[in-house]
Amino acid sequence: MKTENLTWHAAFVTREHRESILTQKSKLLWFTGLSGSGKSTVANSLDKRLSESGKVTYLLDGDNIRLGINSDLGFSNEDRTENIRRIGEIGKLFVDAGIITIACFISPLKADRESVRKNLGADFIEIFVDCPLEECEKRDPKNLYKKARLGEIKEFTGITSPYEKPENPEIVVNTKEQTIDQCVDKILKYLML
Repeated sequence: MKTENLTWHAAFVTREHRESILTQKSKLLWFTGLSGSGKSTVANSLDKRLSESGKVTYLLDGDNIRLGINSDLGFSNEDRTENIRRIGEIGKLFVDAGIITIACFISPLKADRESVRKNLGADFIEIFVDCPLEECEKRDPKNLYKKARLGEIKEFTGITSPYEKPENPEIVVNTKEQTIDQCVDKILKYLML
């Protein structure tokens, strides 16, 4: 085992101390949904609203993470699982820092999301950005669906690779039926912020 001779080093400054300085409770807000569902748009709007109200936040976005720390990973099921595992660990560190952390990832496999939930416990809040595949394809902001339908992208979630909808997310927003502001309001109401 790779962690056999390692021990977690407890710091003098605790999460509780950092939260008291920041006057907030940190959480990991995990946005999941198909490409084009509006995850990034809702997450960015939420981030802005929280910041404007004086909260300390950080947004972890799928493409940004894959351009950096996870640039060595592809899109096989094994790589997707490792991608989500790493993000979960990063999110856990941010939560320990007292930061309201917004994670915005397709995260198509239920088992991967549940693994992050198990690791963070009550600090994990799953937000399902529900939007029909047809609407996501119509939006197609990055032309990814078009490329997937032409066979130019292999293992594309929703087309040639599965997306497993959350069974019991804490929050569901529907970007086809609700405005971005309505989605953000619903999330803030749940968080009571």
